[in-house]
Amino acid sequence: MVYQFTVVLARQDVMTADMAEALYVAGCDDGHPWSSEGVAAIAFDREADCLEAAIRSAVADVQKARFTVKRVEIEENSPLLTGVGE
Repeated sequence: MVYQFTVVLARQDVMTADMAEALYVAGCDDGHPWSSEGVAAIAFDREADCLEAAIRSAVADVQKARFTVKRVEIEENSPLLTGVGE
């Protein structure tokens, strides 16, 4: 299954071409790097057996590129959150 989520980078306020290249080389080729209003992040469409595995592997790839993850975001109306908090 493909899971969609966003990894927000710590201490980064802009996504440069060099940063995007480092992320791609580290395994984030299924991510779309972006920055806006002082936030740099990668929107992932990651294939994995479960959401946890998708997030863990994406975070590991971001760390391989020598970036620190601030948080992981999932859209509020995402079907991935079905049943959460019920």
